[in-house]
Amino acid sequence: MKEQTNLIRRRLLASAGGAVAWAGFGGSLAHADSTEPASSSSPGPVSAEKPLPGYAKWKDANSMIVHSANTVETRRDAFGSAGITPLDRLYIRNNLTPPSEDIVKDPDSWKVEISGVKSPRSFTVAELKTLGLETVTMVLQCSGNGRGFFPHKPSGTQWTVGAAGCVSFTGVPVKAVLEATGGMADGMKYMTSTGGEEIPAGLDPNTLMVERSVPLSGIEDAILAWEVNGEALPLAHGGPLRMIVPGYAGVNNVKYVKHVAFTKDQSPAKIQQSSYRFSPIGVKGTPEYDSIWEMDPKSWITMPSDPNQPVKAGRVQITGVAMGGMSEPEKVEVSVDGGKSWKEAEFIGPDLGKYAWRSFVLSAELKPGTYQMACRVTNEDGKSQPENRVENNRGYVNNSWRDHMVAIKVA
Repeated sequence: MKEQTNLIRRRLLASAGGAVAWAGFGGSLAHADSTEPASSSSPGPVSAEKPLPGYAKWKDANSMIVHSANTVETRRDAFGSAGITPLDRLYIRNNLTPPSEDIVKDPDSWKVEISGVKSPRSFTVAELKTLGLETVTMVLQCSGNGRGFFPHKPSGTQWTVGAAGCVSFTGVPVKAVLEATGGMADGMKYMTSTGGEEIPAGLDPNTLMVERSVPLSGIEDAILAWEVNGEALPLAHGGPLRMIVPGYAGVNNVKYVKHVAFTKDQSPAKIQQSSYRFSPIGVKGTPEYDSIWEMDPKSWITMPSDPNQPVKAGRVQITGVAMGGMSEPEKVEVSVDGGKSWKEAEFIGPDLGKYAWRSFVLSAELKPGTYQMACRVTNEDGKSQPENRVENNRGYVNNSWRDHMVAIKVA
């Protein structure tokens, strides 16, 4: 499985410095080739010009930033410190317009086809519920989370930190479905999931459909989920049925899943072959570049986080969230001087498993001034969050701690 994660950076970009210009302790943080402060990419609440889309009207509008009808971000200060992200604050990312709300009116009747197995067949959600039950708590994160910090302004939504959340999915283990269908056919190398969005007649489905392939090692903890945070999976998050591959970037967790195939090759769909590829700046994605699969360690401070709202001098509680990627977060450190010095923070709240993030806090005595607050996490495998981003064409996989710093005034 390390075919992608361990080589992704070495293959591409020996020249990627990922440098960020900053003015040092007490100064202001800025992107290279830009005068925009890092925290200015967290605009105010939604407005009449950009209201929540109809299928997500139930979201907490004051906690969200609406980029488009299919891209809605959680505000940095709205994650809370409980660990689990409330559904009404969970981000939205859809590659296509969602299907009709009608598909979640009778979720038990939704069908998913299983192929590439010894006894191919389809299951309704009601039938899947008889095969097994498991809950996995995990970070769900868009591949482009942090794209807004790339100096070359790659195309796509300019996410900052809010295209992520930590939620609990419940469903049937993919392994149980395999057992019920006689096991995988010989020679298969990938699990390929197809979404149920409607493709307009006359168009080549491969150019539009959401169909993603992941290596078979991704099956280990994968589930077909019909519930999230104890509620029926809403349309906005892939209901009535979603493929969940813990530890993998959001696009691999296919919504409205209607077909799961075990295949010898990766999907021919554009979203697999050329989109979501880790290619150099100015180079379009092709199969020669790594696919966006496993996630890396990442953390960011959630409070204080408003550069326009001074914090009272004295004892300040600095909070944030930290994820380990493919293994549990083991240690998180916080700096108030732009990375010159670090202190270990304390994890708070329950440990919800290796795929979940942990909330953390550092209590610091701060005098009046301006502080560059940063954090970095190290997972159980010894992999640490890097200082600099790895430059790439579409602004994927940004887990740089320097990009995610916040400038905070203390008065």
